[in-house]
Amino acid sequence: MPSGTCRTAQGSVSRMGTVMTISIELTKFGHACVRLEKEGRRIVIDPGEYSDPAPALEGAEHVLITHQHPDHLDEGAVLAFLAANSSATVRAPEVPAARLAARAADAGVDAIQIIATGAGEKFECAGFSVRTVGGQHAVIHAYIPVVANTGYIIDGLVYHPGDSFIVPAGPAPDTLLVPLSAPWNKMAEMVDFIVGVRPRQAIPVHDALLNDSVGRPLYIKRAQMFADRHGVRLTDLAVGETDVIEGPEPTDTDAAADAVFADKLDLKHFNG
Repeated sequence: MPSGTCRTAQGSVSRMGTVMTISIELTKFGHACVRLEKEGRRIVIDPGEYSDPAPALEGAEHVLITHQHPDHLDEGAVLAFLAANSSATVRAPEVPAARLAARAADAGVDAIQIIATGAGEKFECAGFSVRTVGGQHAVIHAYIPVVANTGYIIDGLVYHPGDSFIVPAGPAPDTLLVPLSAPWNKMAEMVDFIVGVRPRQAIPVHDALLNDSVGRPLYIKRAQMFADRHGVRLTDLAVGETDVIEGPEPTDTDAAADAVFADKLDLKHFNG
């Protein structure tokens, strides 16, 4: 399907019994960057240097950053966006939030526009309900320190895990943005993540390191094979393409799942 076109979820309706449904337009802007739009309001997740941040950020009210790596956060582009849109805000884990705040004054940005976030939180932004999960980046190598990573579940429907394989508690999200390839990600882990989350559909992201002639088609083929086996629809979006996701409005039943990720791990159990 060519860039700029729009897909609609199969079998979607405006009501589910007496429960009202919501409709989210998800547009891919390259690598890990997506824009979500609902009722004319927009949020953007992970506008990084491997994506196209300027068109992605157009008209957005809020930006969500999963972690500090430059393929997920183009600091200059985000600061320029905040400077041009004084009512816009960004949420990111503590380290990237602090780095943005340190550059805010020189960029003409009010530091109040930059908000630190982490796992186990729940908030509203631009009309979307957001739940945060995870806590840390997947391991790249034993010698490379692990950084904080916050995954975002939007309206209970869309899950962007950033660079992690955290399977969230609670009901499965409708749509999983599955990282296709990375230095921290092997093919077996990618397909197991799809199987573990078991969404209605998986949309491949984090694919900028794969060439279009051999690498990406191979990974898509393997993802498709395992998705089909486990009843998951694989929706491969081109850059600029939009998928329409519909489902029930979020309810307070999500609160129980939030509590699971807010709990502290009993490290004594693991470390003696």
